[in-house]
Amino acid sequence: MEQKKQVRISVRALVEFVLRSGDIDNRRSGAAQKDAMAAGTRIHKKIQKRMGGNYRAEVPLKYAALDEEEDIELLVEGRADGIFEEDGIVTIDEIKGVYMDLERLTEPVAVHMAQAMCYGYFYCCDRNLDGVRIQLTYCNLETEEIRRFHEDRSKEELEAWFRSVIHEYFKWARYLCHHELQRNQSISGLEFPFPYREGQRDLAVAVYKTISRKKRLFIQAPTGIGKTLSTIFPAVQAMGAGKASKVFYLTAKTITRTVAEEAFRILRSRGLVFTAVTITAKEKLCPMEKAECNPEACPYAKGHFDRVNEAVFDILHLEQEMDRETVLRYAEKYRVCPFEFCLDISSWTDGIICDYNYVFDPNVRLKRYFADGASGDYLFLVDEAHNLVSRAREMYSASVYKEDFLEVKRIIKGKSPRLERQLDRCNKLLLSMKRECGDWQLLEDVTGLAAGIMTAFSYMETFMEEFPEFPERETVLDFYFCLRDFLNVYEELDGHYRIYEENREDGSFLVRLFCVDPSRLLSRCMDQGASTILFSATLLPVRYYKTLLSGNQEDYAVYVNSPFPEENRLLMVAEDVSSRYTRRSPSEYRKVADYIRIVTQSRPGNYMVFFPSYQYMGEIEEILEEEPLKADLLVQGQGMGEAEKAEFLEEFEKERSHSLAAFCVMGGVFSEGIDLKEERLIGVIVVGTGLPMVCVEQEVLKGYFDETEEKGFDFSYQYPGMNKVLQAAGRVIRTPGDRGVILLLDDRFLRRDHLELFPREWEHFQVVNRGNAARCLEDFWNGRGL
Repeated sequence: MEQKKQVRISVRALVEFVLRSGDIDNRRSGAAQKDAMAAGTRIHKKIQKRMGGNYRAEVPLKYAALDEEEDIELLVEGRADGIFEEDGIVTIDEIKGVYMDLERLTEPVAVHMAQAMCYGYFYCCDRNLDGVRIQLTYCNLETEEIRRFHEDRSKEELEAWFRSVIHEYFKWARYLCHHELQRNQSISGLEFPFPYREGQRDLAVAVYKTISRKKRLFIQAPTGIGKTLSTIFPAVQAMGAGKASKVFYLTAKTITRTVAEEAFRILRSRGLVFTAVTITAKEKLCPMEKAECNPEACPYAKGHFDRVNEAVFDILHLEQEMDRETVLRYAEKYRVCPFEFCLDISSWTDGIICDYNYVFDPNVRLKRYFADGASGDYLFLVDEAHNLVSRAREMYSASVYKEDFLEVKRIIKGKSPRLERQLDRCNKLLLSMKRECGDWQLLEDVTGLAAGIMTAFSYMETFMEEFPEFPERETVLDFYFCLRDFLNVYEELDGHYRIYEENREDGSFLVRLFCVDPSRLLSRCMDQGASTILFSATLLPVRYYKTLLSGNQEDYAVYVNSPFPEENRLLMVAEDVSSRYTRRSPSEYRKVADYIRIVTQSRPGNYMVFFPSYQYMGEIEEILEEEPLKADLLVQGQGMGEAEKAEFLEEFEKERSHSLAAFCVMGGVFSEGIDLKEERLIGVIVVGTGLPMVCVEQEVLKGYFDETEEKGFDFSYQYPGMNKVLQAAGRVIRTPGDRGVILLLDDRFLRRDHLELFPREWEHFQVVNRGNAARCLEDFWNGRGL
């Protein structure tokens, strides 16, 4: 007998999905409610304790509804906040913590009531009751004021209502079951789409085994081996074997998302049935000039929830690849907000391609998957994982600027005397701290400041409710989020943080809660999935990345050797030039210009030259104005837009009889994630060791890692610097047929501490100077080998 197909859903997800209607309006539903969820757990427990021994808290309830036509069981489950009995009446209590004046609440929110009604019906069925009392308990999270609403409902009423809700949901449950069956059948016969390159099969096997064991894996694999397919293919296979429910492909840059889209496209061309949506930032998806999410400013926000479910159902049945353009096309057809539409699509797809933020950033992460510590059988594939260190530090850190308190006080003047006074108190406290601070200093704690900010934040909640429209509201809203972030980070402070204050060169004063080691917070996010695969061409040394990304040296790690012929690459290290600050001078710049000239004249072709900064690049440009190259010069500009980046890369497609020298900044947009194969790029010159600029933040890092790892300079400067070098050098040699040169311009590369960071494929290199470099290049291009 065939087993029933089961679809599980939480009570909250069910009612929020089926019963939503009306407009998107972030003026009413915005900031306050977003934070209520986190603080709500605390207030739930407090209210539950007050209710006495007769009050049962967090009562698990579930109900299985059967679609007999399709033989599908819909299991709806959740936890009632409280159930108690008084005078023979059973009451189902639903508690909601909110940031709002409860006097403004005249009736319960519809979806809150719907949740409680579900629990009421389930409890009637479990206990054979004729009816129950439904109670909504609202609590202001700042004042702890409480307001309650209640209604008596019979079992018959609740049953009729609940049947209407699940009737609407069953068509979605049928889609899920049919699609999963079709997807798994397609996976069972799926084979890797190309002949395996050396090391690629072992890599795919390692990924599959890691997923099967629900572990984490760090992969160091050279550029061009096909890491994307080698991780996606086993992840898809694992889904087919029931080891996962969804794949998250996480990237740091937009350009790498297209690589993941292409990988899924290739697998679909081999018969795979697999839906995937690419989540694009709201600003890049919004069809309006300005992203104002309310019905007065945006026609896509007006009535969005009345149309969005139909739009989602349509796109799921007609598309498997839901990239930015596809999402925009359907959003236009149904007149719905593309960003919110995109998020809704993700609930039903097999894969999600998105930025790191949507899994790791506490302010941006997808609450439908990760709110309240929820977890699932998710696979996290983290592309270019070396980027996650700096990105995570930013996500989990927060700063306040003294000047912002004065600015907001000026804007709200005369509107809220209480808030004005509190902003003034915070400003005076920061002024006192500023006077005691030199250039910068570490602080033991900021308890007093945090208490003042907490009070100001509470007053701001009320202020934003009372004044939904006023000039410069956006500035105040940005400040509101800044305070929120500061308080949220303050709650996370532990030994992985350092607090510092700084008098900045522009005259401003800041206090920063700096997450120097994000491993604990990242690990907590990874634990909400089943398995995490972190991969990059530059995860050396792997101990450094394990320390900062997971905190667990026992995590699996694999090193994949380069599959490309060594004779196709010439690696040169110059012994007679340095980019040290103490050595920077016109004579040293001329040496660099000489090397650029030697390399670009060795063979006509496209070359990239990576500099430590725009300033350094400018010095070389000036020299080449006096003595021009026999090559076209292309220079990366600061703050380039998407169109300018595309134009820059298009230059590598053009036919030339002479060379192209593209000047770029190390660590910038062109130093990773771009794929210039074969003759599109035949050489890379890297100027300097990539060391970050000396600044307060880097010095704080150095001090921390001197204490914890006894490797302050390595962890704060050398390892991140070498990563940028390896990424830049990785632009050349992308396929087995590529031939190209890499020239490292800094004598420090010949020191032991740098040589130990060279990847295995860099074992053989040529030490050159301006006297023999041309001959070395000539021998290589003429096939005379090393």
